Amino acid sequence: MNSNCAVFGCTITNRYTTMDTKALRQKILDLAIHGKLVPQDPNDEPASVLLERIKAEKERLIKEGKIKRSKKSAKSSDTPHYENVLPDGWCLTDIGELLINRDGERKPVSSVIRSKQTSKIYDYYGAAGVIDKVDSYLFDERLLLIGEDGANLLSRSKNNAFFAEGRYWVNNHAHVLDATDKNLLDFIAIVINSMKLDDYITGSAQPKLSQDNLNKIPIVLPPLAEQQRIIAEIKKWFTLIDQIEQDKADLQTTIELTKSKILDLPFTESSYRKIRMTSQPLNC
Repeated sequence: MNSNCAVFGCTITNRYTTMDTKALRQKILDLAIHGKLVPQDPNDEPASVLLERIKAEKERLIKEGKIKRSKKSAKSSDTPHYENVLPDGWCLTDIGELLINRDGERKPVSSVIRSKQTSKIYDYYGAAGVIDKVDSYLFDERLLLIGEDGANLLSRSKNNAFFAEGRYWVNNHAHVLDATDKNLLDFIAIVINSMKLDDYITGSAQPKLSQDNLNKIPIVLPPLAEQQRIIAEIKKWFTLIDQIEQDKADLQTTIELTKSKILDLPFTESSYRKIRMTSQPLNC
């Protein structure tokens, strides 16, 4: 068995890999946020130093009136998705302390108004991604969006954290997050997409992740250099998984086409006997 498959729980059968690729992606993300995907380097600047630098920069921006101070909320001491002992160089923080919330800049545009717009060249983001195009834009930079409401918060059929780039508009169903160092956003997306958010969501008929509860979500932060190694490793594995999924899709398409051609054949008793004698069973 391939050694990588031994780690991630898949099996190799001839030239095809049989695995639950969604579960494999989740396993990789889980290893990443627990410090088990890449080795720690004692020469990395500790995350605690990074966090103090972030706090100082946010305080400066607050004094200059460029950002608002996050709402004070009781920090959660419950971190069930983390182990008690942090990896070397890591530190515990939360979304509110780490990032800059820009929800105040988003605006909803009703479907009636959007239907009357003509150019519609800019992406219009909602809770789970792009839902339409609009004539204008609110943002012109790469920012992290996290769904604020909707069934996807619990089902996780799509990523709850995703990036918007270029010029775009965001409605009031997605939180907009920025950072003093935008390199942080990639790791935060990994954390959010690796965890269940149930403990931070209110409502059952319409699940909602409020800004206050979003700020409470705990983040075990690695050194910035390790974050970059983690992201590179995830990209490597996800590229491989993408190829596996494409190969599986291509194989399924070939099988369906073959079945279709067989069903289209004019069947007679003699042709049926011939197929039974010459065909080999398909391992689908």
